[in-house]
Amino acid sequence: MINFFSKLASKLGLTPGSSKHARTLATGAREISVIGLGVAENAMLSEQALFALQSADLVIGSERQLLTLEKYLAVPPTIATLEEGEQQDLEPKADNLPPRTEILPKLKELQALIETEQNVVVLGSGDPLYYGIGTWISKHFKDASVRFFPAISSITQACHSLSISQQDVNVVSLHGRPLARLKVALKAQQTLLLLTDNQSLPEHLAEVCREAGFPEAEIIVCERLGYSDQKISKFTVASLLDDTAENEQSFDPLHVSFVLCGPNKGYLPEFPGIKDHDFETGELGSKGMISKREVRLAILSLLQPSKDDLIWDIGAGCGGVSVELAYWQPQAKIHSIEHHQERFDCLLLNQQKFGVVRNLKPHLARAPQGLANLPAANKIFIGGSDGELPQLLTQLWAKLPDNGQIVVSAVMEKTKSQLLDFYSQRETLKDAELETLQIAVNKSRTLGGQLAYRPALAVSLFSFTKKAKKVMS
Repeated sequence: MINFFSKLASKLGLTPGSSKHARTLATGAREISVIGLGVAENAMLSEQALFALQSADLVIGSERQLLTLEKYLAVPPTIATLEEGEQQDLEPKADNLPPRTEILPKLKELQALIETEQNVVVLGSGDPLYYGIGTWISKHFKDASVRFFPAISSITQACHSLSISQQDVNVVSLHGRPLARLKVALKAQQTLLLLTDNQSLPEHLAEVCREAGFPEAEIIVCERLGYSDQKISKFTVASLLDDTAENEQSFDPLHVSFVLCGPNKGYLPEFPGIKDHDFETGELGSKGMISKREVRLAILSLLQPSKDDLIWDIGAGCGGVSVELAYWQPQAKIHSIEHHQERFDCLLLNQQKFGVVRNLKPHLARAPQGLANLPAANKIFIGGSDGELPQLLTQLWAKLPDNGQIVVSAVMEKTKSQLLDFYSQRETLKDAELETLQIAVNKSRTLGGQLAYRPALAVSLFSFTKKAKKVMS
């Protein structure tokens, strides 16, 4: 064993004396070829991919991937770049990658291994740049010459096996990722295709579907796609959760799963505006500090969360605003700051309940002290400040980047007065785009058998967007 890689003997590539190797050493450029192998017992390689494989000093892949290359490894290849009539026994190296769950903590070792050779081939299954190793290679070897050779992926093969148009499918990777992420993708009548691991087996998917309100979902498991013993099976949620001996199921590790969601009968939203009572507030009840749905929608509209935004939710309470921000914009990063332990516990429950475990980061802390170690935000929502709003606004505004935004909600007159003072400062200095609105909601109720409307306290929202400083020419 060398570190976590199993050394395999093969006859592949070119010896240090070959013309290809000499040419690479002369230029000093590292060449990395990332080859997709297709979905089959034997790798399906284009002529260009085969040439890259035959030119390699080092081939890296999983044991299963290396086995699909057996027909190419069995006989020393004849390389077009060799001098005419030149025949050699060729013996470079092949290394065996561990499963994804084992390799993630050891990527630095993989990086070091790749850097030991000039011509390296890294094997991938299907399309290396679609939930594959190719993305990591591109990020960490920017100075190398990296080439990609894609093949049919398990996603494409699964869709074709069931005559499902790939553009009609939402692909979600749970491979090495929290199972709760599935909840963000579950939508009425949606077709999902899931890349899974041993923490997201079909029975685990069924449990999430049942808990989240999709009991009529169908789960189709595609095992060993492209192999002679390929198997495709359809299950209901109930059948997968039937743990009697005669219904016990086992699945090959090499599989992907479709989820045909069916109707939504649970709490997961289909559109912005999660119902207030669907949030967990524990024993706090109405004191759980959940921004009410109508106000929450206005906050989302003002903040317009977009890709790559980093947003702070200060005084997050039980997480109403944070959850909706993270749920509807999964490519933004949301940091929730709440110091009240009971509210924070409910925030954690809501994070799990709605599956926003990837891009929502809760912090048990008090502002402004608890903000010091957080990554800088370009958008900030303040739902509560514990009487420190003027100082907090001054500090946050000074550090806010150009075009950054602060949105604040206020119910009490003292808070509104403080915000009006800050509004006046910004207006005087002409350093912000300003917007403010007041929302007054009357909720219906039955009183003496008659429909009546009960007014709630009005909420004022203030938005401050920092103008970019003019550059003197």
